[in-house]
Amino acid sequence: MNKINRRDFIKKSLLAGAAISFWPVVGRSQKNPAATQAGTAQLRVRGANDDIRAAVIGFNGQGRGHIRTLRNLKGVRVVALCDVDQDVLDRETKAIKDSGESVESYTDIRRLLENKEIDVVTIATPHHWHALAAIWSIQAGKDVYVEKPVSHNVWEGSQILQAARNHNRIVQSGTQIRSNPGVREAIAWVRKGHLGKIKLARGLCYKRRDSIGKTNGTQPVPASIDYDLWTGPAPMGPLRRAKLHYDWHWVWDTGNGDLGNQGIHQMDIARWALGEKELPPRVFSIGGRLGYEDDGTTPNTQIVFHDYKAAPLIFEVRGLPSGTGSGRMDNYRGTSIGDVIDCAHGCLVIPSYTKAIVYDNDGKEIKRFEGSASHFQNFIDAVRSRKATYLNADILEGHLSSALCHSANISYRLGTPHSPEQLREAMKGNNAMAESFGRMQEHLAANGVELTKTPLLLGAFLEMDPKTERFIGNPKANELLAREYRQPFAVPDKV
Repeated sequence: MNKINRRDFIKKSLLAGAAISFWPVVGRSQKNPAATQAGTAQLRVRGANDDIRAAVIGFNGQGRGHIRTLRNLKGVRVVALCDVDQDVLDRETKAIKDSGESVESYTDIRRLLENKEIDVVTIATPHHWHALAAIWSIQAGKDVYVEKPVSHNVWEGSQILQAARNHNRIVQSGTQIRSNPGVREAIAWVRKGHLGKIKLARGLCYKRRDSIGKTNGTQPVPASIDYDLWTGPAPMGPLRRAKLHYDWHWVWDTGNGDLGNQGIHQMDIARWALGEKELPPRVFSIGGRLGYEDDGTTPNTQIVFHDYKAAPLIFEVRGLPSGTGSGRMDNYRGTSIGDVIDCAHGCLVIPSYTKAIVYDNDGKEIKRFEGSASHFQNFIDAVRSRKATYLNADILEGHLSSALCHSANISYRLGTPHSPEQLREAMKGNNAMAESFGRMQEHLAANGVELTKTPLLLGAFLEMDPKTERFIGNPKANELLAREYRQPFAVPDKV
């Protein structure tokens, strides 16, 4: 993205056009206090025998894996932990100290980043904190591993990317499938043309998501949590769901739905297979939160169409089971959470993080790729080398794949209810999308969802300038590319 601050970004977007654009479906800055004295030269180049000193921020979920993996890497020491939940912080700090190792503990990331003994930071906070934590860490002279999605909105991702480049930091995105040799070899094999031209890349996230419940009002925040720090850049509103932890995924202020939670992995593989290094010129989405009424606001059923010129990218999200009362999930061509890359002479199915299978057009398996490797080891190797080119998932890749999720969600959030007949009419001429929609209808019917009573939303048909990463002719969509921040937790305009 061209250099532009958030206020100008939104202002120019609003002036770009007054009318919502439909396209035919065919073929204020707060500087980080910890960064003021750090500079970009803090981290010295480490030799083969020097320990890398790591800090982990956020570990009530994925971050626990960060701690475990880093402690098992040769030449890496976890020297600091940070979490806004005192109970979680005490639990993990005790576990490390009980093993005979020393570790500092913090509830406030700003205090942690003042610690000059820290070389690298890994971030596994809720999504709304990813960008600010990463940028503050970069400005404080740390190298960064940031979980997926790397951002909560499109603008934030571009800011992390710019910060990484400006400060010459090593920044790895947490899309760990990119380090697995089986998938890497399979993608390279297909892109060399062994199956002919790629016709369609499809990502799938069929993952059970139960209702988070419906509350009657403000809920108490656990006493162990600093709610001001937990909220950070997001609006400081009352808690209106039964569980603070994890269910933040399903609320727009803090999460991105399953498209940006689990689906980011499969979205990343699909874009990787296509070889695309920009956002597409057009996107639209349909979906809804169906099958129950709860405090969630993100869709549990969704189809996305990214209209890349060479071949489209379609993504499907299903949170409901294969049918009412079922304990199973649907699958598409052998996978529930994976990717299917259709080519002229067959297809590549990636059903898991470590496996990829090639089929010919008759459905016969003709080749298989398998293997796994440590994404964290790849990060540490790049840190030692001081070469971002060593990374398997450089921050640019994380930004682009995260932005694919965000732009699709923007389309959805601007959507309006449509009948099945209206949806089919809107997709006329787009056979791939119509086929996906037909299967979605069957899936919802199997779960007792009547679309005449609870209609799906047809998202806005959005056009984008891939160079500026702004929508054309739709000021409402451009407003959602960024957000207003709560001081002093603003993602800085100047990074």
